[in-house]
Amino acid sequence: MASRPAVHLHVAGERMDTGSGGVHEHRDPSTGEVDARIPLAGPGEVDRAVNAADAAFRDWKRTPPEERRRLLLRLADLIEANAEEFGRRGTMDNGTPASVVGGMTGSAVEWTRYYAGWTDKIAGELSSSFTSGVGELNYTLLEPYGVVGIIITWNGPLISLAMKIPPALAAGCTVVCKPSELTPFSAELFMDLIEQAGFPTGVCSILPGDPAAGEALVVHPKVRKVSFTGGPATASKILHACADTMKPATLELGGKSANIVFDDADLDAACGLGAMMSVGVLSGQGCAFPTRMLVQRPVYEEMTARVSVVAKSIPVGDPWDPAVLAGPVVNEAALERILGIIERAKIDGARLVAGGSRIGGDLAGGYFIEPTVFADVDPHSELAQNEVFGPVLAITPFDSDEDAVRIANNTRYGLSGYIQTQSLSRALRVAEELVTGEVLVNGAANLRVQRPFGGIGISGMGKEGGRLGVEEFLRVKSVGIA
Repeated sequence: MASRPAVHLHVAGERMDTGSGGVHEHRDPSTGEVDARIPLAGPGEVDRAVNAADAAFRDWKRTPPEERRRLLLRLADLIEANAEEFGRRGTMDNGTPASVVGGMTGSAVEWTRYYAGWTDKIAGELSSSFTSGVGELNYTLLEPYGVVGIIITWNGPLISLAMKIPPALAAGCTVVCKPSELTPFSAELFMDLIEQAGFPTGVCSILPGDPAAGEALVVHPKVRKVSFTGGPATASKILHACADTMKPATLELGGKSANIVFDDADLDAACGLGAMMSVGVLSGQGCAFPTRMLVQRPVYEEMTARVSVVAKSIPVGDPWDPAVLAGPVVNEAALERILGIIERAKIDGARLVAGGSRIGGDLAGGYFIEPTVFADVDPHSELAQNEVFGPVLAITPFDSDEDAVRIANNTRYGLSGYIQTQSLSRALRVAEELVTGEVLVNGAANLRVQRPFGGIGISGMGKEGGRLGVEEFLRVKSVGIA
């Protein structure tokens, strides 16, 4: 435990070693051993942080845009300067391999700098002038909501913070953020850097807490909007809690994204992306990952064989080892849940072509699962319909373009879609027909800050990224002058 940094509740400039929510025993997912004890906020600490944020909002919303930009750029520089430490903490948080975490830090820097650039570009529009025939001057103002309650999940703690807090601050909102108690170390450093950057006291508070703290944050009358990343079940509870006051919410939820591989695709590229982005990176623990691979029948067996070979070659192990690409899943509950899904997929008749078991030997104490690939997966089966959030890929054949679209859209989710083809016309046509919030063609990268990200259906509502990402924290006021 001595090697783990201390975690505090950061409430309105105060660093607290204890909280009324008790203590969470953080376990290293590589070993299963307790490696830190994390103080948890309760409703009392949440109330203090929200009241401080509400008081700070009165000045923060009037802070000149160039000053908000300066502070956000300073924060981005500090994140970049602490890239190595964020890498260490990312591995401590949830076992993400050191070889993967570095890219997340770079993304966090880009998201923060991008939204720093939006501070002086927030403007309404003139809808009519005195000479336009209506005899009135009509225009709109874009105004910050006020205090925003932010709740993030555990699979990408740093990038989740960077996707939400910088645009909220750029818009002129203040923030109270509850990170997951499963991944407290990156959030601790992020808050330290906010203080080092010079943001005024109360503008941002970060305090780990359990579901009771999250509920207190959502229902607090001074929280004007909620931004949440997590699962549909928790999001449903948030929406019910917001309903009484019609409080708006941005929800970035799960996915069961289809990766459509047509027979004219570059199979080498499609195979590498399809395997690594489903059972390799983050051990499959990503909401937008292409966890269903739909392959056109003429190349189906070849792609299945290739993906199996790639999955079996992915180095899984100690996340501190620079040669390792896939680490453990986050905790024992996730391990048991994923193994249960694998066993039921076998019973349902899917053909196991790679993995399928917990890893033993030197890794037996941790939460390690082999990269697992199933072929001949029924599109209506549990494996094809439900998000696994683990290193499990489902492969299904299709015949025509229309068949591919039908299978891809046969889901309650609607987050991301992937297309692999060398035909531009086919890519454009299929992209329009997919019922998703985004479509990525031929290896386009996930989470580009300039491109709005967010789903439909039980994948959520609202956007993060791009102009729409900052507008999520702004409300429109119309003004008319006769």
